[in-house]
Amino acid sequence: MRAIEITQPGAPEVLQLCQRPIPTFTKGEVLIKVHAAGINRPDVFQRLGSYAPPPGASDLPGLEIAGEIVDGDFSNSPFRKGDLVCALVAGGGYAEYCVASTELCLPLPKGWTALEAASLPETFFTVWSNVFQRAQLNGDETLLVQGGSSGIGAAAIQIATALGHRVFATAGTDEKCRACEELGAVRGINYRTEDFVEAVKKMTDGKGVDVILDMVAGDYVPREIDCLANDGRLVFIATLGGSKAQIDFRQIMMRRLTITGSTLRPRTIAFKAAIAKQLHEQVWPLFEAGKIKPVIYQTFPLEQAAQAHTLMESSSHVGKIMLTLEPAASSGI
Repeated sequence: MRAIEITQPGAPEVLQLCQRPIPTFTKGEVLIKVHAAGINRPDVFQRLGSYAPPPGASDLPGLEIAGEIVDGDFSNSPFRKGDLVCALVAGGGYAEYCVASTELCLPLPKGWTALEAASLPETFFTVWSNVFQRAQLNGDETLLVQGGSSGIGAAAIQIATALGHRVFATAGTDEKCRACEELGAVRGINYRTEDFVEAVKKMTDGKGVDVILDMVAGDYVPREIDCLANDGRLVFIATLGGSKAQIDFRQIMMRRLTITGSTLRPRTIAFKAAIAKQLHEQVWPLFEAGKIKPVIYQTFPLEQAAQAHTLMESSSHVGKIMLTLEPAASSGI
């Protein structure tokens, strides 16, 4: 099969088209003929050499795919050969074929294409796990999304809005701020020209927000603490602005704040399967009702993965960047 491998740590050009054996499935897994795969920030970190695959995972990048099941272990599985699914994988998505756990496969939402569905798993699993499980956004609570125009940001804005929460989002241009508002954010805040703490306090009558989803960290952290309401929760999913910060722990204690975070890729199949089950029950109906829509900025053919990474690193996109694959050559599968 054709695949994209990381020849050495480095710039996007180290992503090269190669030939690899078609992977073999084991118990509880299926083999998927990939129609589309999502590009995510962890893929960039892996390419740079700073985010190694977990033990046993493919060395090929790619954490989310959609396509046709062509073989597999179908015992105790609702899926069969020929089914179209999207799946969260721990690696191997930039390829014509990929193996996935049946527990991490989900049917395509009704009316969605494989390309659209391939944009879901990594971002929606991450948002659900961190915003709704870890930070426990609920009731009439409010959410601030840092980096609202990213794939993660677009997912967070749409899910929270669809579930009835007021959402605020930061972005780096006025155009991106308007895009966040079109996705459902009450207000897009241009972090280059506005103080997001001041803007959020004004929009919440001085209370602050209940939950912040942050992929920046660094010197944002003290300001985010100021931005939280009493009993607020700050949850990290990346450290694009740096991994260290100086904070006032008196605020944490006096205002009963929670600072937490997580990474998804190394978690167990069982942990991820619980997320998949909740997404299927609670979020898939929102897709099918048209309350959440795919946000795909640009697609590239598999062999242009390097160009896709260049676009990702430019941060000029709104929503998801995707790879598409032509039908694979006959392989006897």
